[in-house]
Amino acid sequence: MAEKIATRDAYGQTLAELAAEDTQLVVLDADLAKSTKTAEFAKVAPERFIEMGIAEQNMIGVAAGLATLGKHVFCSSFAIFAAGRAFEQVRNALAYPGLPVTVAATHAGITVGEDGATHQAVEDIAIMRAIPGMTVIVPADAKETAQAVRALAAYDKPAYLRLGRLAVESVLPEDSQFAVGKGLVLREGKDAVIFACGLMVQEAMRAAEQLAAEGINVTVADMASVKPLDEALVVRLAKECGAAVTAEEHNVIGGLGGAVAEVLAENCPIPLLRVGVADRFGQSGKPAELMTEYGLTAENVAAKVREVIKRKK
Repeated sequence: MAEKIATRDAYGQTLAELAAEDTQLVVLDADLAKSTKTAEFAKVAPERFIEMGIAEQNMIGVAAGLATLGKHVFCSSFAIFAAGRAFEQVRNALAYPGLPVTVAATHAGITVGEDGATHQAVEDIAIMRAIPGMTVIVPADAKETAQAVRALAAYDKPAYLRLGRLAVESVLPEDSQFAVGKGLVLREGKDAVIFACGLMVQEAMRAAEQLAAEGINVTVADMASVKPLDEALVVRLAKECGAAVTAEEHNVIGGLGGAVAEVLAENCPIPLLRVGVADRFGQSGKPAELMTEYGLTAENVAAKVREVIKRKK
């Protein structure tokens, strides 16, 4: 089995690589550099790393100021703080003026594990997606994370990059290329389509294997760019397959499932079911146990596919 790498680790490694390539790159952190992995950047470019302390709102304000001076800024904290505590500053200091700052939030979703509900952000995609002009990226594995970081380092708009604590397996092909606003088809089938993001891409691929053994062939699309969403791809796959399932480590309200539902309702109404956290808070536990408890498993994705196929007949 291939080595598993957390997306937060890939983030830190890529920042460190970019330090020598981009002398305008500046990284800020809110007293969590070892956990968010921005400490990797600090090791190689300490003069361009700023430890802001436990002051997330101030961190966003400083990031905005640096961006007005032409710096390429990444700022990091846990998702619950970056999207929650600093929401007003992200909205008014970054998104409203359209400044090119990436808020790279780690420890998103319930797989934070034992830290429990207070630290398990299951609303952050919805919060960030609702901000006008905000880009929202949720990479599936280390390779896609590295590509997304490089893309966002040269991006001219505010962005929210959602990263995880849990080590995940590689799922994207070697020749795959991330692009803001584009989805990626990983597997093709005509019976239904699964739109997934983050670590649920791995579960979607496992579900596809389970279903194939039953003679059910599904398309799996990696929708790392939750906003802007690849609407053309969503509509095309919906027309080809006639039934869809979304899968995300996030509340079923307002995240990828909501984004896909909005596009389908206006362009191609088909049966749709959503896999995600069913409007509940998280709880303390081991990540694998929580994935099972909240239905974020390949088995549940497969069950939803079977159900949605019945609805289209």
